[in-house]
Amino acid sequence: MTASPLNDASALAQALERLSAARVVVVGDAMLDRFIYGEVERISPEAPIPVLRETRETAMAGGAGNVARNVASLGAVVDFVSLIGDDAAGRELSSMLAAEAGIKPILEVLGGHFTTVKTRYIAGHQQMLRADRERPFGVPQALQTQIAQGVHGLLGKAGALVLSDYGKGVLAPNGAAELIAAARKAGVPVVVDPKGTDFTRYGGATVVTPNRKELQAATGMATDSDDAIIAAARKLIGDCGIDYVLATRSADGMSLIGAADVHHLPAEAREVFDVSGAGDTVVATVAAALAAGVSLLDAARLANVAAGIVVGKVGTAVARRAEIADALHAGDLMRGERKLAGLDAALDHVARWRRQGLRVGFTNGCFDLLHPGHVHLLEQARAACDRLVIGLNSDASVKRLKGETRPIQSEAARAVMLGSLATVDLVVLFADDTPISLIEALKPDVLVKGADYALKDVVGGAFVQSYGGKVVLAELVPGQSTTATISRMAR
Repeated sequence: MTASPLNDASALAQALERLSAARVVVVGDAMLDRFIYGEVERISPEAPIPVLRETRETAMAGGAGNVARNVASLGAVVDFVSLIGDDAAGRELSSMLAAEAGIKPILEVLGGHFTTVKTRYIAGHQQMLRADRERPFGVPQALQTQIAQGVHGLLGKAGALVLSDYGKGVLAPNGAAELIAAARKAGVPVVVDPKGTDFTRYGGATVVTPNRKELQAATGMATDSDDAIIAAARKLIGDCGIDYVLATRSADGMSLIGAADVHHLPAEAREVFDVSGAGDTVVATVAAALAAGVSLLDAARLANVAAGIVVGKVGTAVARRAEIADALHAGDLMRGERKLAGLDAALDHVARWRRQGLRVGFTNGCFDLLHPGHVHLLEQARAACDRLVIGLNSDASVKRLKGETRPIQSEAARAVMLGSLATVDLVVLFADDTPISLIEALKPDVLVKGADYALKDVVGGAFVQSYGGKVVLAELVPGQSTTATISRMAR
């Protein structure tokens, strides 16, 4: 796989940050996903089948509910419209969704309807069996009208509409077309996770996301090569009035195809444990990105990275925004040991080091152009502790602090340079003007700043000293600064 250019990954990481301002409406079939984990140690004497000894059980929102979970995990707000049955599974699903941060569930209860439950039996990392409890149902016209009116009212605040069609009945035969028309009239992009073979019902959608098998079934055409995928996708575009097709191709990645342009995105996954819900992650990421004003191509790139993360997990999982940012930068680092980490991963590292009895140090800065002064400061910082964490200002933060012409190098490039130094053990990006939130989270044993600061002016100094930590003022190398270096270059 060819790594993305540094500035490309950095730009995608910045686009990712915008997702927290997005709002998405998700309409589709909700279901409950159960996962029963256990161990297989013998074959049944009753039949040649393995015996699973159950050890634990979990449950989470599945189907369109998993799309909503994925949107929320990216920091966006999601209005989730669906139907549940008047049963225990429906009540469990409703409570589950209401407890999820960022999800605003609008669940209509349909009497006489069973809430769909999919139960997966897993031994180790291997899924052995899936058992589905469901039955087809029709949605009364009055309820269809009620759902449509509710969605119309939400579109005024939304940046994108998702139709997550699992063919269970929420998106009635004409329901999808009506909602797409309303969204287009409101200027809201529509992302469709399709079902069945008749894609004309999705006419007017901004993008549909069939997998290879679904694309073949909908067109009756081969999908076994790049050219075949393009031809099949363009048939859909022409026949159904769809703007774009984002074809998910498993190990071959994804292809974003329009009437006049094509972009093939190689697969990002390194290890595949479970593909459950990966399509939901793609739909959610594309929709959240479009809602935040990100281009469709960059939205697809983010979705490709997110899908690579999810298939490396067991169960119907989500890709969190910090994980995607880590993966973007990891593609730039291409190092045997990743030193760039998000806050959650950094906290794990610090906790492990402390369990080993190691003292954790922290310093921060822009580190735009590494020079001898930086190297000398980092050497002193590392000498004062056993493990050194660097808080690195993001590109947006540097621009606010240093002016529109800075940074000279992207945050990914600056992280690469710092990560190449033996004195540095971990690099954590922060977007604020000061690292106080990062310091309060990490609680370093040693806080290091340059001697041009007075002890009372060191950000986080009083906090570190409050629990017995130490503040070190490092000796500076005269005449060495990034600003001075840039000035000399200009002359």
